[in-house]
Amino acid sequence: MLQHWLPALLLAVAAPLLAAEPSTYGPELEGFDYPYPVGRFDFESQRERRHMAYLDVQPQTPNGRTVVLLHGKNFCAGTWEASIQALGQAGYRVIAPDQIGFCKSSKPAHYQYSFQQLASNTHALLEHLGVDQATILGHSTGGMLATRYTLLYPEQVEQLVLVNPIGLEDWKAIGVPYRTIDQWYERELKTSAQSIRKYEQGTYYAGEWQPAYDRWVNMLAGLFNGPGKETVAWNSALLYDMIFTQPVVYEFGQLKPPTLLLVGLKDNTAIGKDAAPEALRPQLGNYAELGKRTAKAIPGATLVEFDDLGHAPQIQAPERFHAALLKGLAELKQ
Repeated sequence: MLQHWLPALLLAVAAPLLAAEPSTYGPELEGFDYPYPVGRFDFESQRERRHMAYLDVQPQTPNGRTVVLLHGKNFCAGTWEASIQALGQAGYRVIAPDQIGFCKSSKPAHYQYSFQQLASNTHALLEHLGVDQATILGHSTGGMLATRYTLLYPEQVEQLVLVNPIGLEDWKAIGVPYRTIDQWYERELKTSAQSIRKYEQGTYYAGEWQPAYDRWVNMLAGLFNGPGKETVAWNSALLYDMIFTQPVVYEFGQLKPPTLLLVGLKDNTAIGKDAAPEALRPQLGNYAELGKRTAKAIPGATLVEFDDLGHAPQIQAPERFHAALLKGLAELKQ
């Protein structure tokens, strides 16, 4: 009798362990599906052929406007799923690229990363898609990129939207020590689902956690768990160096388009905070202060604050966030 139910018992015991196995994806996120068809833009950059993956989602009832969504450091085009749906229902065409070095796009062995270069790549993509005017919306590191894009191409930006952007303070000027790219690389090689989840819970979701967030944890962890781990970690290190050494905070006053700031006040993001002197850490990433300071620095900016949300309000509270976003887009256009 034992031999009949023992296999079932072993399977029942092993099932939770199997479910807990970390995901494994290819270096360009092969194996992880986005909610919309993925396009590919091939182009030459820095003497090599590169490609950018992107989503281009057309609304059923177009309002004639386009929103370009620029993802953050630990995000991808696919993480804009709820935002694409909300914007599409409101009539917006939505374009969401994966930047070079991220997710489903090229991860070069050698690349001179700069926000100017990424902005130029994005501009080339929009030209390829026939988009002359758009609202540029950037979240986190994407906020730094959106700012740089707007400074480079002000006449082609109808509106600028910044969602918990980083770069609102110059960490190196404040006293955060510099990490070499090699040091960043060694740090990134240690990335795991556990470390991602711990960081995101405290920063992105203000100490809360929902099972739905695990999808995005597994997306990132799968890249670092896959056959391209070293390539992914190396590009991540190069990108961290770009973020740390290329502040945009000093140029906010030069922005010309109408600007909407959407800020979760429980955010505490600051690049390199873990390496900062202990006495300095509590002073970094104070978004309750940084959001107001940035709104004052940007001419005519509109600030919307979410007292109870963290770094990713569009994921943590999508209905509330998108109601504020759509209201802001309509008001800025008037």
